[in-house]
Amino acid sequence: MTSPFKDRLALITGASRGIGRAVALGLAKAGAHVIITARSLPGLESLDDEIQTMGGSATLLQLDLRKGDKIDQLGPTIYQRWQKLDILIANAGVLGPLSPLAHVTEDGWTQTIDINLNANWRLIRSLDPLLQRSDAGRAVFVTSGAASGKYAYWGPYAASKAGLEAMVKTWSHEVENTSVRANLINPGATRTTMRAKAFPGEDPGILPAPEDLVPLFLELASPDCESNGEIVNYREWRKDRSIAPAHAPDA
Repeated sequence: MTSPFKDRLALITGASRGIGRAVALGLAKAGAHVIITARSLPGLESLDDEIQTMGGSATLLQLDLRKGDKIDQLGPTIYQRWQKLDILIANAGVLGPLSPLAHVTEDGWTQTIDINLNANWRLIRSLDPLLQRSDAGRAVFVTSGAASGKYAYWGPYAASKAGLEAMVKTWSHEVENTSVRANLINPGATRTTMRAKAFPGEDPGILPAPEDLVPLFLELASPDCESNGEIVNYREWRKDRSIAPAHAPDA
């Protein structure tokens, strides 16, 4: 059976580690050509080596999401070479300061909002025309349960993710009569560097690994996916399908 991702073009932000890396590998293994982006060039080179070893193909792009002009250039650059984009996996994000709001510095607030929210708006603005040129453009963003605002000291991160959810849902309504679909995934607690930074005393062995989330990302990135404007919680999705995590005990 031919993979639905064969010869499709996917761009993944934050691809050098964690969830982004796992999804890039999953898409490449399924036959997509992946444009892998991150600030860390060595991390991208290591990922590229792994993709090539499995017989996949990738294009490396060192990208700092704090530099808006570089994001703005993405669309024209991709258009010149491929004329379209089939899949956007907007995974990159930062935790930001965990502090009472009254103690958060302007720099801490601005950087968190810039990377988690403003950069994703720029990605939409730059890449929407390319996704529209695909027969089935698919965009998947990463949110968090913190977007509810129910956790003290998570102000900048919570605000950025709540804004992201509202923005992606708004965009989903704007594209509902096109071939583009946009959704969000809430991974929940996952064995990542960001999680370890937020909860340094937690045993990572009890958490699902980034690789466990790949099937959900591929489901929403598939040309067959018709979901639009949805927030899919990984644990609920896994439970509905009676899927046990492959890399950790059930948590």
